[in-house]
Amino acid sequence: MDYTYGLMALRAHNVHATERRMNPSKRVVIAFAGPPGSGKSTAAEAVVDRLNKNHDKIWAQVLPMDGFHYPRHTLDMMPNKDEAYARRGADWTFDAPKLLDFLQNLRQSSTNSSAIIWAPGFDHASKDPTEEAIEIGPHISLVILEGSWLLLDEEPWIEISAMVDDTWFIDVDPVLARMRIAQRHVRAGIEQDLIQAFVRADGNDMVNGEKIRTRMVKPKFKVHSIEACHSSAPWTVATNPSPSHQDFHDLGLTSNYQYRSSAEPLTPEVPV
Repeated sequence: MDYTYGLMALRAHNVHATERRMNPSKRVVIAFAGPPGSGKSTAAEAVVDRLNKNHDKIWAQVLPMDGFHYPRHTLDMMPNKDEAYARRGADWTFDAPKLLDFLQNLRQSSTNSSAIIWAPGFDHASKDPTEEAIEIGPHISLVILEGSWLLLDEEPWIEISAMVDDTWFIDVDPVLARMRIAQRHVRAGIEQDLIQAFVRADGNDMVNGEKIRTRMVKPKFKVHSIEACHSSAPWTVATNPSPSHQDFHDLGLTSNYQYRSSAEPLTPEVPV
């Protein structure tokens, strides 16, 4: 079960080590994007859990970009107010300049400083972002910034790739994503049944997903989320050079896999 998450954790660990060798006080940032329903939030949390697992102090953290949604009062002032609410989650309903300013400050920060960096979060009860909701302490030297639009090849989003140390993308079959999103809408009480949930997904999430896939800056690392036939959990397949058993051991992971060459796709069985 640990294979793909372990592969991702190993890559994050190696990127972190490489950057910190050149600058021991650097705060390393990875941008992790993907369409709605791809499982990126779950994957990001799983990777960070593995990185922090065998350390006395937490050093890696996930930062969702949800806190950079435009608040509702900003949507209210838009000339296309109704569309803005219906399409909330589209790239133009986020405050991208604010995100870039925050990312610039994050990159310029140092783990040698005792200063705390505060990031906005998102309050689902009020349906609005909340300022200074997420704390990034001086002990955090790796941040995985997670969100749908981080690799969009349009201004100003396209600037993000040059501001981070690695870029990841998780993809998913649109049919599977549509089902996951609809089920999520029903579980959250957003819609009463799957029929209504599919209508909502088709009008926003699926539109966003198509744009994310077709207007994407090429990532340095990519995984694909699939559904196992014997489980309701999503699974991933990664294409990347294979780590050694010792690499997994160093991260506190175990593996009994026979690794293939980098030219062949890896086929781990890992829920995401």
